[in-house]
Amino acid sequence: MDPVIVVGAGPTGLALSLHLARHAVPSVVLDATDGRATRRAARTCVLRPDTAASLPRLTGLRWHSWRAERRAQLVERVELDGETSPLHIEQHQLERALRTALDGEKLARVVPNSHVDVLEQDADGVTTHTRGDSGTWWRGSYAVGCDGARSTVRKLLGVRFPGHTAVERHAVAALRVQLPWEDEALLHRDPGGKPGEVTARPLPGGVWRLDWLLPPRGDLVTPEEMLERVQDTLSLWFGAAAGNGAGTPGPYELVDTGVHTAHQRLARHWRVDRTFLAGDAAHLQGALGIQSVDEGLRDAANLAWKLALAWHHGHDSAAGVLLDSYEAERRGAVGSRLRAVDQALPLVRRGGGLRALLPGGGARAHLGLLTDGHLGRGLLGAPAAYARTPLRPRRGTVSTVPVGTAPGAPVRDVPVTATDGTRGRLRDWLCGSGGELLVVLIAPGTGVWDSRHWLQAGMMPELAAAVDGLPLRATLLVAESYPGAAAHTVLVIRADGHLTAALPAARPAELLLCARAVRGEAEVIDVPRRS
Repeated sequence: MDPVIVVGAGPTGLALSLHLARHAVPSVVLDATDGRATRRAARTCVLRPDTAASLPRLTGLRWHSWRAERRAQLVERVELDGETSPLHIEQHQLERALRTALDGEKLARVVPNSHVDVLEQDADGVTTHTRGDSGTWWRGSYAVGCDGARSTVRKLLGVRFPGHTAVERHAVAALRVQLPWEDEALLHRDPGGKPGEVTARPLPGGVWRLDWLLPPRGDLVTPEEMLERVQDTLSLWFGAAAGNGAGTPGPYELVDTGVHTAHQRLARHWRVDRTFLAGDAAHLQGALGIQSVDEGLRDAANLAWKLALAWHHGHDSAAGVLLDSYEAERRGAVGSRLRAVDQALPLVRRGGGLRALLPGGGARAHLGLLTDGHLGRGLLGAPAAYARTPLRPRRGTVSTVPVGTAPGAPVRDVPVTATDGTRGRLRDWLCGSGGELLVVLIAPGTGVWDSRHWLQAGMMPELAAAVDGLPLRATLLVAESYPGAAAHTVLVIRADGHLTAALPAARPAELLLCARAVRGEAEVIDVPRRS
């Protein structure tokens, strides 16, 4: 079968190709650039812990806490740990790590200087053409446009991209400086008593990214104005640390500057026959601290295992339901996020009426919303829970029990043991490393025994046989505990880390129903196909 064609070699496209390789699906990444990422310290990404865990080892920095202040008063301080601390990394470092990982994958190929100008589809696949000296035609089973905000693929599909332009702008500077605190990110509202907002987020190597909120539409920021912002902000912070109104900042090096503009746009469709959109080609966001690169990487994780099932098992009616679920889940989640931003933005930026939106009101409430966006939690930042996903067993066909994760939500990361005795974290087996489905048995006490002993005990033989017989690639794991789960609970988890169901015990027939639902088999689910 032909490979999947991935158009665009930014973080989303590269991550999608890597996930496909883990699912044993070949892909070709058509890169319109020469493949050399420009080093820009002022262009960074903040990744949620579960997103970072699905990628190769990254050389970013995790914050140990987050502090929100208004004027000179502390409003909120959030202590962060391995489960909650995001990873801050320069985007070119992220792309380099992904390219290095793909270099070692036999099923992935990145082709530089390949700008797509033609895309045609038929019942069996997709044909694209890349311009060059003589031009090249490419044949694929599916295609995914990950080619950014000005996506050629989206335009060739004729998909509209409505939304708002320049809802937020920030002046950005990357500095090498020793601030009065370490490894702690700061959101400072109305610094020095003057209207405004600035964030300071650390990076490796003593570099900090500083962002100043600008009017949505306004004049360009001159180099002189940027230097003035840097000097005024550092003087204020060093003065506060010294106990007076203004201080003398220590030496610093201005590494990079820029202006970041946040748009709000959402493509009308994310799937047209055998072609899909992901990342900035499908959505633009970034206001109120929301991390657009992280959302694009979630698109890739959601789509990869679905393409893999369709690629390995055939493009039948079940595959149609499965592939339609990508748009239903991801477009629905991003659309909800954009609507939340539209509601919160005028309240956070202009005040007034905030008490009607959130309890507490005032400075604490709007700083809390901004904190949620930056830390990937709450109303603006929490990972999506696909509560209405079509990939679930029909109601009443499966007995379930409550656990600390709702069906459709991302699972918590816990220590697990594989049947071969390998130990690790649950996230180690996601995004293709464990197949298209994970089955986790909660069995207290197994951690102190060698796996060869408990593999033949209790319900394990029956459960292991049931997992081996599932109609997709699945991995059986054992955990000592899981939040809210009783002993002998069986968690059925998709490859992207979202919970399908929590079963009360090893029930082979019901486990099979869950697996068939995840595959999108029409007789299991009660959801109409999209025409």
